[in-house]
Amino acid sequence: MVESLENAWRFASMLVAAVGMTFSPPAPAGSSGGFGFEFKSIEGDDLKLARFAGKPLLVVNTASQCGYTPQYEDLVKLWQSYRDKGLVVLGVPSNDFGGQEPGSEAEIKGFCEVTYGVDFPMTEKQAVIGSGAHPFYKWIAAELGEGAAPRWNFYKYLIAPDGKIAGAWPSTVKPTSAAITKEIDKLLTR
Repeated sequence: MVESLENAWRFASMLVAAVGMTFSPPAPAGSSGGFGFEFKSIEGDDLKLARFAGKPLLVVNTASQCGYTPQYEDLVKLWQSYRDKGLVVLGVPSNDFGGQEPGSEAEIKGFCEVTYGVDFPMTEKQAVIGSGAHPFYKWIAAELGEGAAPRWNFYKYLIAPDGKIAGAWPSTVKPTSAAITKEIDKLLTR
């Protein structure tokens, strides 16, 4: 019975993620959910997501040479509009799709700061798909189903203050879209 319920939940999660809808899947007992992971910052320092626990966290896999790269501008707008209310935006550079993030961390950081004024946290370049994917992205795929793993650059995952996944959106959904800001607003008024 438990296994069939888990399978039904995973199937429903995949369908929901595929159309960009939002939901909060149950977190395992004692789990910190999305805040249980660690990255290296783009500057090379430890970046434990636990430091953002209690705040909404929007995680976006990014690339500097993609048709969606101008979404950095919207990510900066979102960050500037919501950071004082508690939202954290985290950029995760990845070269997984079309080799569109070939630069070093210093080159990526310089490009983002100079071209788009990015001052939200960013990680070192990471794999976000496949067997070598960062554990955060493996967790996303495990929670939402493989269909929710990034299919291109600028996939967005909203983590609720309690660590549960509150939303997932593909590249085509702009960071400042009503679909995303509505969910952020909900999390900030809880």
